[in-house]
Amino acid sequence: MKFFASIALLVLMASSCWAQELNARVFLAGKSPVSGSLNLTESAAAGGVRIIGRVTGLTPGNHGFHVHQFGDVFTNGCDSTGPHYNPRKALHGAPHDNADQRHAGDLGNIVADAKGVALINLVDTVVSLSGPESILGRAFVVHAAEDDLGRVENEGSTKTGNAGARLACGIIAIVP
Repeated sequence: MKFFASIALLVLMASSCWAQELNARVFLAGKSPVSGSLNLTESAAAGGVRIIGRVTGLTPGNHGFHVHQFGDVFTNGCDSTGPHYNPRKALHGAPHDNADQRHAGDLGNIVADAKGVALINLVDTVVSLSGPESILGRAFVVHAAEDDLGRVENEGSTKTGNAGARLACGIIAIVP
C-alpha cells in the first residue's frame, strides 16, 4: 500500500510541475527607430509559448520575426545575435512547418499597419522556455524585410528567409 501511495504522490508532484507557467519578457531596441516589447508565456493551457507584444516604428507591411542564437546585443548591436536559433540543423521555414523542417527561431512575419505598429498575439509549439532547446537568454530580432519562409529557391531563403537588415533586438529574460 505504501508503494502505491508513493507512486500517487510522485504523479501528483510531477503533474503540478507541468501545470506551472513560465514567463519571459523582451524589450526590443536597436539603431533604428523601431522598438517594442514582448511577453512570453509557456503553459499547457496555451499549448506552447504564447507571444504577445507591440512593435512600433516599422514601415507598413511584413517584417521577419525570429529568435536568434545569441543574447549578445552589446558587442555589435543586433548583428551580435548570430544566426537564427536552429538546434535541429534544419533549413529555414515557416511557423506552421514541422519542427524538423524549420529553425526553432522561425516565427514568420509580423505585420505593421499604416502607422508602423505591429501587434503580436501568437502561439508557437516549437519554441520553448524550458528544456534543452529553451530560448531563454537568446534574442528576438525584428527584420526590415518580409520573411519569404524559405520558399524561394536561393541560399538566402533557406538560411534567413531573405528577411533583410536587423532593425531591433532584445534578450529573452525570465520573469516571475
